[in-house]
Amino acid sequence: MSRLEAKKPSVCKSEPLTNETVRATLSVLKGVLTSCYGPSGRLKQLHNGLGGYVCTTSQSSALLRNLSVTHPILKILTTSVQNHVSCFSDCGLFTAILCCNLIENVQKIDLTPTTVIKLNKHLLSLCTNYLKSEACGCRIPVDFSSSQILLCLVRSILTSKPACMLTRKEIDHISTLILRAFLLTIPENTDDSIILGKSIIVPLKGQRVTDSTVLPGVLIEMSEVQLKRMLPIKKASALKVALFCVSLSGDFADTGEGTVVVSYGMSLENAALDQLLNLGRQLISDHVDLVLCQKVIHPSLKQFLSTHHIIAIDRVGVALMEPLSKVTGSISPSSYGIVKELCSAKFGSKHFFHLIPDEATICSLLLSNRNDTAWDELKLTCQAALHILHLTIKEPWALLGGGCTETHLAAFIRYKARNEPESILTDDGCTQAELQLIAEAFCSALESLAGSLEHDGGEIVTDMKYGHLWSVQGDCPSVVNWPDLLSRCGCGLYSSQEELSWSFLRSTCHPFVPQTCLPHETVSPTSNLIVDCLTAKLSGLQVAVETANLILDLSYVIEDKN
Repeated sequence: MSRLEAKKPSVCKSEPLTNETVRATLSVLKGVLTSCYGPSGRLKQLHNGLGGYVCTTSQSSALLRNLSVTHPILKILTTSVQNHVSCFSDCGLFTAILCCNLIENVQKIDLTPTTVIKLNKHLLSLCTNYLKSEACGCRIPVDFSSSQILLCLVRSILTSKPACMLTRKEIDHISTLILRAFLLTIPENTDDSIILGKSIIVPLKGQRVTDSTVLPGVLIEMSEVQLKRMLPIKKASALKVALFCVSLSGDFADTGEGTVVVSYGMSLENAALDQLLNLGRQLISDHVDLVLCQKVIHPSLKQFLSTHHIIAIDRVGVALMEPLSKVTGSISPSSYGIVKELCSAKFGSKHFFHLIPDEATICSLLLSNRNDTAWDELKLTCQAALHILHLTIKEPWALLGGGCTETHLAAFIRYKARNEPESILTDDGCTQAELQLIAEAFCSALESLAGSLEHDGGEIVTDMKYGHLWSVQGDCPSVVNWPDLLSRCGCGLYSSQEELSWSFLRSTCHPFVPQTCLPHETVSPTSNLIVDCLTAKLSGLQVAVETANLILDLSYVIEDKN
């Protein structure tokens, strides 16, 4: 068919980062993300002009999913961050803000993109090697024989999400529940490899946050009348379960891979019902106690099973099929599963059918919050926290949070670039002067990121011994006794009562090598550290630098306007 209008030529734009509009757009995006960063970050409300769902959040996953960007450079940045968050669930804002800072700082330096990219890669390698080394001064081990660091990790994630609207007591309660849910997903008996289970988040809206709880097994919501009709089951041994993912309604639209042969003149509905009743007789002869169906069970089959004291539950839904398969051990249509016990559970106005496994790694986390918006944010946060705990099993290390890792890392890089440049540079044609310029831009990007945690006009200072971040009110006098104004550093590890000296963040000071040995009493029963997942933060650092390098290397943007 002929085109109704002539095809438009593609638009080719060279050196996109030199365009003031592009720079301004990137600056606006950075401002939006920076204002959301940290425990005191400001919330964003996203909706379209036509109405519909309104999202109130400060999380990068929800923010970027609902934020519409059109420029190719912004799409590269947001897509990279979203891919990182989909894999690691945390450090999305860290990644995006650091990437914007790197791009912004490098644009002020008169160096070729090739040189900048080479040096950024060297500095990235320096950072990752240091953060993975035993000498790292901001890395602490995660001891699974104690819950302290694990609780600190979960509590740090919850504290950084103000849209959850939780009090301190509620944060402690939810943190404990998340950790219990995580521990329930770890199998008791393991071989060389561990296959972790799953935590199902069940909405418990309209209740207090402290009414939230966690239970082993699977909860299936149903009416009180249905529960009373089905329960109790009196059986001393385990209960045999049949699990179906196809419809048992007799509907010919869902016959699976099989065929139904019907004689001439016979009713199709009756033929299908006969087959279903034959299935019911087979279940009875196999001494099945419980039938679970993802879709619909024919009323006649339900009644037939009920007369033989078999519980039949339909419309379970696709979301519960995998957990039910793991709880019961039913891994194929030809095999039955078992459960240890069936009972009822009531939370608020909701009634549940509770399947309790013998040995399974599935649990149900019942979550409640003040309203739907806060519940949605809390659900995302709990999912992220559970994922982070799973990542910590693979790499049992955490990084000090609260901006302290960023300022410590900046002090380390600045010292290395100034005093040991040969340990960074290789034979790739870059000079020490160029290294000094890029290292300062890199350190400034890290420090600016750490400074983004302050949203109330306060000042940020760093100590000259550990390189940690400290926050002070903005109206402090010019001449002060710092220990009187400061309490603890951003991560909570060090006290201002130690013999320390401080300087304002990004002020000109002599490079120093930050002390790298952590005190033996890093984690005590009363410690309340702010920590981040090492795996997620290392990935965020790598994605930020590599995405910035990609954007800096763009020479042309070609857009198809058709």
